[in-house]
Amino acid sequence: MDAVTYPHSSVVEFMQKYMVPLKVAFDAQPLATDFNIKWTPTLITLDPAGKEHHRTIGFLSPPELIPSLMLGMAKCQFDSEQMKEAISLLEKVLAEFPRSDSAPEAIYLLGVSRYKLTHDAKPLKEAYARLQSEYPSSEWTKRASPYRLL
Repeated sequence: MDAVTYPHSSVVEFMQKYMVPLKVAFDAQPLATDFNIKWTPTLITLDPAGKEHHRTIGFLSPPELIPSLMLGMAKCQFDSEQMKEAISLLEKVLAEFPRSDSAPEAIYLLGVSRYKLTHDAKPLKEAYARLQSEYPSSEWTKRASPYRLL
């Protein structure tokens, strides 16, 4: 990723604006052990306290890295019960990167975030319907399948 993804202007701009990147060798101790890094590239999204919220392993192209990082940011917000912020980030992933590999998980998490904010089951049903329509073979469609019964 050093040769293709990281130097890409959109990635550089995104990282400078939203992230504090830290590059760690897979065998750098104690971080490699602390964060269970077994292969590179491993990208981990941490909150300010150092708690992990999202992880990817393997190469991502520039158009896939940014939505993956945005999804990680949304998960940080979701996990800290900041649903409005999570929803905003997830909507941005879907608006700017609707065909990315991160999109199905973003749809799923958007439905769950909206449900947690409103306690109305409608967003869960809508998430399943959208996943079924746009990503019928996605693991996230399978995970959302119980929502069709609500």
